[in-house]
Amino acid sequence: MTDTGNHPADESDIATKTPSQNDLDYKINLLFGGSVVRKDLVKVVKGNAIVPSYVLEYLLGQYAASDDEETIQAGIDAVRRILADHYVHRNEAELVKSTIREKGRHRIIDKVTVTLNDKQDIYQASFANLGLSGVIIEPAIVNANPKLLVGGVWCICDIEYFHSDDVRVVPWILGSLKPIQMSSFDLDGYLESRRGFNTEEWIDLLIQSIGFNPKMFGRRAKLLQLVRLIPFVERNYNLIELGPKGTGKSHIYSEFSPHGMLISGGEVTVPKLFVNNANGRIGLVGYWDVVAFDEFAGKKKRTDKALVDIMKNYMANKSFSRGVETLGAEASMVFVGNTSHNVPYMLKHSDLFDELPEAYHDSAYLDRLHFYIPGWEVDTIRSEMFATGYGFVVDYIAEVLRSMRNTDFSDRYQQHFALGSNISTRDRDGIQKTFSGLMKLIFPTGQATNVEIEELLRFAIEGRKRVKDQILRIDTTMAAVDFGYSDKTGVWHGVSTVEEDEYPEYYQSRSFSADDEAPTAATDTPDHDLEKAAQTSDTLQPHLFEGHREFQENQRGVSYETLLLPHLRGAKEISIVDPYIRLPHQGRNLVDLLSLLAASKDPADEIMVTLVTKAEQGEYEQQHLHMFKEIQDSAATVGIRFAVTWDETIHDRSIRTDHGWKLLLGRGLDIFQKGSGSQYDLGARRQEFRQVFAFGITYIRENGPDVEAA
Repeated sequence: MTDTGNHPADESDIATKTPSQNDLDYKINLLFGGSVVRKDLVKVVKGNAIVPSYVLEYLLGQYAASDDEETIQAGIDAVRRILADHYVHRNEAELVKSTIREKGRHRIIDKVTVTLNDKQDIYQASFANLGLSGVIIEPAIVNANPKLLVGGVWCICDIEYFHSDDVRVVPWILGSLKPIQMSSFDLDGYLESRRGFNTEEWIDLLIQSIGFNPKMFGRRAKLLQLVRLIPFVERNYNLIELGPKGTGKSHIYSEFSPHGMLISGGEVTVPKLFVNNANGRIGLVGYWDVVAFDEFAGKKKRTDKALVDIMKNYMANKSFSRGVETLGAEASMVFVGNTSHNVPYMLKHSDLFDELPEAYHDSAYLDRLHFYIPGWEVDTIRSEMFATGYGFVVDYIAEVLRSMRNTDFSDRYQQHFALGSNISTRDRDGIQKTFSGLMKLIFPTGQATNVEIEELLRFAIEGRKRVKDQILRIDTTMAAVDFGYSDKTGVWHGVSTVEEDEYPEYYQSRSFSADDEAPTAATDTPDHDLEKAAQTSDTLQPHLFEGHREFQENQRGVSYETLLLPHLRGAKEISIVDPYIRLPHQGRNLVDLLSLLAASKDPADEIMVTLVTKAEQGEYEQQHLHMFKEIQDSAATVGIRFAVTWDETIHDRSIRTDHGWKLLLGRGLDIFQKGSGSQYDLGARRQEFRQVFAFGITYIRENGPDVEAA
């Protein structure tokens, strides 16, 4: 079997880069050879086996942790044979039992759970798929693997059969047991190899390790995925994610690590989670690094008041009581659930915790949460989103993350930035734990630039702000907080959430009933100036917004109609400078803008639109030219004279009009994220329903005739 420990590659290990391998995959294999696996292999070998990914990757890590195609294929064949010969399918349990009886001994892969039979003073094992119970297991095995007692562990076991005339004797005997997870790894080697990657490459490696294709995610979307890993790397971290169905909320906690336990929210009890006072046995929080509650949302769900009280105390103080004794534990708590309404509905009628059971819709409980992942920003999982490149073998990275729970980076930002003075201790703890977790994931050596630290700090502040702002809507006695930070020059940087920027008219820090009308937001902000410019006539809105605006990744409610059209309306000549109008979706963006211009003018008028861009070279050159010819012909029918000018020197993006406006476009026209591609996706019909990339736009009024909104 291949050693899955991380070792520096020597020259004999370095394979030549294959044609199908990109630069990142080549570097991954070069620096982490033996500890990575091609992520699409899990699907290849899984078949109909209902087994966590970390079990399959454990086997693939033993046999197929390579970038050599022959070795990979041989490893796949070996893993398939192992699964065919040893994995127990429930519908074949009787056949496996027969095999054990006939052979006398047989190796199986199954989930094993152990209970103590206190009447006979023996430990007994149960096998989930095989359907066996009461199998005697040695105390030494249980002591070495205490998780067998709480939730069970996937194991490779040798089962023997010996029949006795005594009906009280179980004929099944456990010959050996080996948990499916790594026994050791080299943390120093991991940290040293990390230095061979830049930040973007490393984040992409982590995203591929989770199982996703990083090309399908923007920077913010990647960070949201990585926040899901913080509970594995940070002790006593309290995380919640609420959002639509099908976004993979619970996947990481059931598939990613042998140190996490996913349980249904309806199955939680005090004895199971904390302690059974009848026998003194510690519950899940004493043995698992992460305890995640699936299907946690549901207003009508019945809840145990005692459980809620103990949970609040544990989340705040990392301890719970067993009779008169107080015990501590390190398990992080994760709560995931589905929402029934979209964000503006929740903001208008209640709050973003609207779906929680009544007992948990409580400011004292919510204030213990360190970060709220906005699940509505996470894409529904589609087949093209899964990784085909290399990522860490799951049990390897799981052990790395577990070992880094001993590291603390919570103060690394303080040499560059200072949090706001009115941020409470609990808010500060939430921000710092999130920041520390992200640092450990992305910069495990602790080395990061000022800009990189600021990005993570802003993100951590936003996640806690989302929690606190909703608490203020529920409990008006709590003091409002000015979330942000100062840099070393004393300049203040405020932080907002995406939904705050999207729906300012509904984002209130006060409590009101569902029957109340949500108050309107102040109208003296740039956002509202811009919206009014798009919605009112020149007699009502004589001035257009000047200055700079920033939009966050995943923000919705943005369209060319409100963003660009008010400043372009009335122009006779428009010049668009954008070096990247090459791909079909970029051409469609241009057509969307031209159609708005055509619809806003008098049908008898003409507008001259000139695009300054870079020419496509190579095999797609003719396709590129054909796209512009089609746009030109179509635009001419509606009074838009469209022309293209080639300039290979341009880089910046802008729009300039003959009536005095210059718009500096950070991303050009390509501001919208790719949707599902379905013809039934509403985002394909209206831009405001689509998520955007992070971008900025600056409106400059140059010398020219007076400009009024038309």
